Amino acid sequence: MKGDIYDPKALVREAYNIEGITASECRTVFFDWALSLPDELDVRTTIALLLERHGVDGHPMNQVLKDGLQKMTSPRRRGGWQGRRKS
Repeated sequence: MKGDIYDPKALVREAYNIEGITASECRTVFFDWALSLPDELDVRTTIALLLERHGVDGHPMNQVLKDGLQKMTSPRRRGGWQGRRKS
């Protein structure tokens, strides 16, 4: 069964339908979903829409989607010779 532009493979919808799904499995579904999104969509807006559409109290996918709404910090430089080498 196909999804729509916000859930092209219907992964999020199906995650909510799987009884006993774990938070770890929900994170895997989330990453697969995020990779399948069209480039023109704003991810944070789409996540909010999916939460509104599918959110079920107590479901582990809710927390995964809420975590996806948090602003990511930019990566910090890690130590080591590669960080100090000139390009």
